[in-house]
Amino acid sequence: MFTGIIEDTGLVTLLDHELENLHISIKSRLATELKIDQSVAHNGVCLTVVNINNDEYTVTAIKETLDKTNLGALKINDQVNIERAMKLGDRLDGHMVQGHVDQTAQCTQIEDANGSWVFTFSYDASLNNVTIEKGSITINGTSLTVVNSKTDSFSVAIIPYTFEHTNFNRLQIGDMVNLEFDVLGKYVARLLQKKEREQF
Repeated sequence: MFTGIIEDTGLVTLLDHELENLHISIKSRLATELKIDQSVAHNGVCLTVVNINNDEYTVTAIKETLDKTNLGALKINDQVNIERAMKLGDRLDGHMVQGHVDQTAQCTQIEDANGSWVFTFSYDASLNNVTIEKGSITINGTSLTVVNSKTDSFSVAIIPYTFEHTNFNRLQIGDMVNLEFDVLGKYVARLLQKKEREQF
């Protein structure tokens, strides 16, 4: 379980394809604090640490993960948002994040709001994921609040601290991001779908 509060932006140093798996090596100041088998979120994707070498560590993404997230599009020197799993007893500064990406979205607009930024994203609504105004959304692992919620798009406002300390500062129009919708909202949506099916 994660909170969506990014601890570091790591630098991709090596991408090693093995059959349908992708081994991703990342340079991060957190590397020396990690352990083998530890779960770490990368752009919101929970992956297991398989190797540590000084200030670099390696995780492995399997085909299903690559198919459902933006990790397959990573390039050397790309930045990824990193968060270690939350500890019991810690403050929950973001919201409950599982590290299981629901789908990707495309950045369609970036607006400079004179001290902050408004990013707009569109996504495939046929997958039945929904946002609500002022609800929680996780974008590339970052816990954010939804504004301008629509059926297949939404926006988020990014404060300077978040812009500087996540990979939002590298995001461009057309880029794909990972989305994890609010887990409580997903349960409500599933229950409503079940109720509708039972009525017919």
